[in-house]
Amino acid sequence: MGKIYCLIGKSSSGKDTIFKALAEDKDLNLKPVVSYTTRPIRQNEHHGTEYYFITEEQLREYKEAGSIIEQRDYETINGIWSYCTVDDGQIDITRSTSYLLILTLEAYKSLRRYFGSQYVVPLYIAVDDGIRLERALKREQAQQNPNYDELCRRFLADSSDFEITKLQDYGITKHYCNENLSACIHTIKTAIIAAKESM
Repeated sequence: MGKIYCLIGKSSSGKDTIFKALAEDKDLNLKPVVSYTTRPIRQNEHHGTEYYFITEEQLREYKEAGSIIEQRDYETINGIWSYCTVDDGQIDITRSTSYLLILTLEAYKSLRRYFGSQYVVPLYIAVDDGIRLERALKREQAQQNPNYDELCRRFLADSSDFEITKLQDYGITKHYCNENLSACIHTIKTAIIAAKESM
């Protein structure tokens, strides 16, 4: 049986960059799982890579088909944006394949309930808030239409969403510090290899 490795962390903690590095690492042989969202695609994002970008109507169709594993809705400056994991055949826990995806805490909880906690492994990415804010600002400035209000909303929401007590309630005690990207990736890779060898 494989494992589902879940990258979790505040916005601009480096989850997407770490995800790409781990997914491309042949030693790990992790199958990336792409989540779905109704939010607009950002500059330099690609449909089917970072997310499957879908419409509200497509989301309704997945719900009606009973295919939603977990869903999160966010009241943003631009209206409600939904993110979800769909049971679309990307994950088959009966195989020896291990998977990699990016999740929120609530989505992680839902995935544990859906597949079983023994198969779902958290990889919490921690970064100093000042560094995160600087990264978020640079990313937003690179957009064709920067949305600073949404950047601020997300930054403030992360403070309550990722309180240390909430992390502990979800059994997340190991934190991977991403102030040095290559060191963080190396530490995560070492942990995944050690877990695979102990299975």
